[in-house]
Amino acid sequence: MKVRIIPVTAYEQNCSLLCCESTGKAAVVDPGGEPGRILAAAEEAGVELEKILVTHGHFDHAGAVGSMARELGLPIEGPHQDDRFLLDTIPQWCRQFGFPPGESFVPGRWLDEGDQVCFGEQTLDVHHCPGHTPGHVIFFHRRDRIAIVGDVIFKGSIGRTDFPRGDHATLLRSIRDRLWPLGDDVTLLPGHGPTTTVGEERAHNPFLQGTYG
Repeated sequence: MKVRIIPVTAYEQNCSLLCCESTGKAAVVDPGGEPGRILAAAEEAGVELEKILVTHGHFDHAGAVGSMARELGLPIEGPHQDDRFLLDTIPQWCRQFGFPPGESFVPGRWLDEGDQVCFGEQTLDVHHCPGHTPGHVIFFHRRDRIAIVGDVIFKGSIGRTDFPRGDHATLLRSIRDRLWPLGDDVTLLPGHGPTTTVGEERAHNPFLQGTYG
């Protein structure tokens, strides 16, 4: 699987274009805005978008999902249904923060712990990681040892929990129980900022010392 990161919106949100090199199919994860840039990246990569995957319902990650799905006829998978309240209010959040209009939507498939999503010949494991939002999920490509983790964790930091229905203790538990067991060699693709690894964050992230074991 080949991954291309496309920072979008004023929040520099890392939209991920996941490409199956053997089939030319692709999935886009968290198209928060600027759909034209995302489509241009897909065209440049020579891939055909097959579906949209969503880690969580915040507008900077999901603001362009509804319009892209509608205009391109793409199915939406994710997040967990506990983020429905956020998807329902995307238009209000976009207006409040001065973003281009976003559409509310209902995914064709809600995701839960232990599910899998597929595109082309690629399979991603789904892990439910609440805390930043109650319905946050991550996507793990077991063979390539890559996890798309949204706003659960960043290089040297963790997701905010001061938004509606965020919970700090729940977020730490998600990281300990869902991310650490993936293995220290796993590359983490956060929703903002540079990539990192499980091992790097487990050893050095100042917000996470003492959360393992």
